[in-house]
Amino acid sequence: MNLKFGTDGIRGPVETKVTPEACLRIGHAAGIVFKELGWDTVLIGKDTRVSGYMLEAALQAGFLSVGMNVRLLGPLPTPGVAYLTKSFRNQCGVVISASHNDYQDNGIKIFDNSGVKIDRKIEMMIENILNEKITSLPSVEIGKAKRFDESGPRYVEFCKSTVPDEISFTDLRIVLDCANGASYKVSPDVFRELGAETIVVGDQPDGFNINQDCGSTNPELVQKLVKEHRADFGVSLDGDADRVTIIDRESNILDGDDILYILGFSNPNRLGPWSGIVGTQMSNVGLEDGLKELGYDFKRADVGDKYVSDLLSKEGWLLGGEPSGHIICRDLVSTGDGTIAALKTISSLVMLEKDPKDVLSCYNKIPQINESISVINKDIVSDAEVKTAINDIKSDLTINRILVRPSGTENKIRIMIESENKKTAKKYTNDLIKLFESKTP
Repeated sequence: MNLKFGTDGIRGPVETKVTPEACLRIGHAAGIVFKELGWDTVLIGKDTRVSGYMLEAALQAGFLSVGMNVRLLGPLPTPGVAYLTKSFRNQCGVVISASHNDYQDNGIKIFDNSGVKIDRKIEMMIENILNEKITSLPSVEIGKAKRFDESGPRYVEFCKSTVPDEISFTDLRIVLDCANGASYKVSPDVFRELGAETIVVGDQPDGFNINQDCGSTNPELVQKLVKEHRADFGVSLDGDADRVTIIDRESNILDGDDILYILGFSNPNRLGPWSGIVGTQMSNVGLEDGLKELGYDFKRADVGDKYVSDLLSKEGWLLGGEPSGHIICRDLVSTGDGTIAALKTISSLVMLEKDPKDVLSCYNKIPQINESISVINKDIVSDAEVKTAINDIKSDLTINRILVRPSGTENKIRIMIESENKKTAKKYTNDLIKLFESKTP
């Protein structure tokens, strides 16, 4: 079985990649590694996919077989699992989720005892024993499993605690889209208990409708509802609630770059851990220029909130994120958290007494074209003709930046072209898509 960790754990179709056997092997192999690291208990959370219960059973069987104790958290946002993992000390966490993918996929994300996604060294240790024969310890030595029913309330209280006492949500009307995913119970409670009038959608999961025409990858739903309900904000989470898109009262979409700028703008401190902000190769060059004008250093990580987190840790900084809406506020959480990012953004705007458009008018966002194309083999990005086409585009002086990369979570090629001449950028994007299509059977 050829299982490898990607940019966000292991992810793929349930029938061919993230199968019950695969999860049994992952639990068995990871359990062996975790015990070597001194961790004796694993917390397992999941989103709302129909395959979740099946894979949860297989995963916990693997852990139990090597003597790891298991605490089953039920449906809980990925950042909620990370928070509890760090809170409980000397334990590790696993999330069964394929994030923003459709219900046919599922995946495994793993956190170490500090609530941070495991590093490549630990991933390789797990990969190296995934194909070993699965055996069980004697019955007297196998682990024990039990449910932890307080996971949701614990996470809700934590989220609420991140909002300063002087900030009130009682005069706010907020549309909240939970993507029929892991946040369908907890995130509505957070906003309601903070006093906001909350209109909730995407809170009726049936195992199949996660991310379906809703969630952060489909913000048009919240755009429409913000306008209909004359709401102050819209908050659109993805399937495991580790990323967010925010909608302002005029139904404008705020992506991760906009959120980072608002958070940077509202922070009066530019010293020490607040002296720099991390983006990714996908971050708009306008964001970089805007943050530098505010007095911040800015560095780019590889795409993936794991790499953003790694660079933040290396630099000793506290704020970073991706245009997709993975926002890491390391002063509060150890990983991307859509609910926390929304709370902090809204709190910042309330404190400033400004509309988002007034803040965002302070930086110039360069037009950016982003497209994806499905492929069978992602190595096609290394094709000689593709490389030549990319280099030809780079030679056009009207193009600011171009990034063509394989997705770390799906069988897709991502294309990003940034240019003041949007028409030219769109033409080049279409040319690349046609080229990839001609090379895909």
